[in-house]
Amino acid sequence: MTPLDKVEGRAIPFGLKNIDTDVIIPAHWLKTTTREGMGRGAFESLRADPDNLFDSADFKGAPILIAGDNFGCGSSREHAAWALGDLGIRVVIAPSYSDIFSGNAVKNGILPVVLPQPAIDRLMEVAATDPVHVDLDTQTVTTPFQDRFSFDIDPFRKMCLLHGLDEISLTEKSGAAIDIYEQRLAEDRPWLRPATIDAR
Repeated sequence: MTPLDKVEGRAIPFGLKNIDTDVIIPAHWLKTTTREGMGRGAFESLRADPDNLFDSADFKGAPILIAGDNFGCGSSREHAAWALGDLGIRVVIAPSYSDIFSGNAVKNGILPVVLPQPAIDRLMEVAATDPVHVDLDTQTVTTPFQDRFSFDIDPFRKMCLLHGLDEISLTEKSGAAIDIYEQRLAEDRPWLRPATIDAR
């Protein structure tokens, strides 16, 4: 997972409320087990409109998405986070999220920023013409117009994003300690060792 510290660029002023995971990535994209190419299916029904924001000259490839309340509700599919990541989005800013989506986002290197609706409204206004800056270290969202919004984040999630760690990489960091534990366990409880079968 790529570490995330600062993200600056155009922000898609999406703003719609109650966007569920079926809208983020339709069910017929769930047959794959790889993340590559999932961005093609992201917001597929909305992108059928040739004038959609996601494929416009101003916002195509934008690293930030500004959304409305309850973003990521619906089913628990992790593919929603995969699709956003493959679309190039590293930060979503919204007033609230589904808990499961929020967790999946962090596990896939996407920062879910929670800000109150007045801040969202201001960022939507700025994003129409200018870039937005997100700093995870200082937990702030700023604009070229001196706007500054602070956000909270769980310290463990912040650490994981800053260092590019998920559950697997966190476990791998403890590989030496796990090896020592397993060796000690094998010595103290030899009856737990798998039996060897003589193949003769």
